[in-house]
Amino acid sequence: MLTEESIVEILKDFNDPFLHKSLVETNGILEVKIKPEKSHVSVKIAIAKTGTSEQLQLQTKIVDALKERGASSVGIRFSELPEAELAKHRDSLHEEAEMGLLSPASKTAFIAIASGKGGVGKSTVSVNVATALARLGKKVGLVDADIYGFSVPDMMGISKRPIVRGEKIIPVERFGVKVISMGFFVEDNAPVIWRGPILGKMLNSFFNEVEWGELDYLLLDLPPGTGDIALDVHTMLPSCKEIIVTTPHPTAAFVAARAGAMAIKTEHEVIGVVENMAFFESEITGEKEYVFGKGGGDKLAEELRTEVLGRLPLQQPDWNEADFAPSIYAEDHRLGKIYTEIANKIIHKIDN
Repeated sequence: MLTEESIVEILKDFNDPFLHKSLVETNGILEVKIKPEKSHVSVKIAIAKTGTSEQLQLQTKIVDALKERGASSVGIRFSELPEAELAKHRDSLHEEAEMGLLSPASKTAFIAIASGKGGVGKSTVSVNVATALARLGKKVGLVDADIYGFSVPDMMGISKRPIVRGEKIIPVERFGVKVISMGFFVEDNAPVIWRGPILGKMLNSFFNEVEWGELDYLLLDLPPGTGDIALDVHTMLPSCKEIIVTTPHPTAAFVAARAGAMAIKTEHEVIGVVENMAFFESEITGEKEYVFGKGGGDKLAEELRTEVLGRLPLQQPDWNEADFAPSIYAEDHRLGKIYTEIANKIIHKIDN
């Protein structure tokens, strides 16, 4: 039969996921209650950081352990450790930060793919640039930071989910690219209704709590526009390159300029513009139709004092049912070759 004392004994086996010390050492077991008639256990736990994937992992482990010992249901509330308690363990937090992807010692180059508005093909550009860089022998990661409009797993034909190894999430690898997305953590394409602060913590988890390994480049598919999530990314990444995606339409380029201006104000370097849907070319006559107009990419590049890295015509990838990836262009595809050219320009700019 479960008692409050036996529950505390069970909780002693669990560590704070950030301090790597037991919940007893951190005074993290705040409250234990039990309703014997219903075998319902209620606990309150304090850890160094809340609203993270580590918290979710710890919660799952505690619930499983308590149910194995006889609890019919478990309720867990989390809070953050008070500053006085954190001060006792500050060295552990520093060690964690020094090893992270965002640490000053990190050699990973961050590349954010941004746009002023939705529907211009920003995610398509993100997944294909990431794939092209990997084909060129680079170690590449991709964060689907468009948390409300995540689409990267579907576009890359990813059906697996990340696994947890120890206290780290292992990203899913496809086409040589390591991928993490909010889409992995929701069921049945459910809408995300979290508010900004929680979403910011989730993004932080994507940087610090995923086992990325050694990366040359980490690409971020940003949400369109200049909202809270894009601002969080700009704040979290003091050193980041940006690529702005637009269509040739002058209005689209005008809107995209705001995303570029935001990058410049936050001291991020805009290394180029990609003009998507530049034209449609008839397979029969070879004639080019400028469906969305002309000049938007050049106008945007001039305004942001950068260059057009590539122009992508309207054309679907060739789908292969055995290796389905609805948005990835093959290396020898006409657009695949353009993405390779774009990737080579990116490497040249960043490595030099």
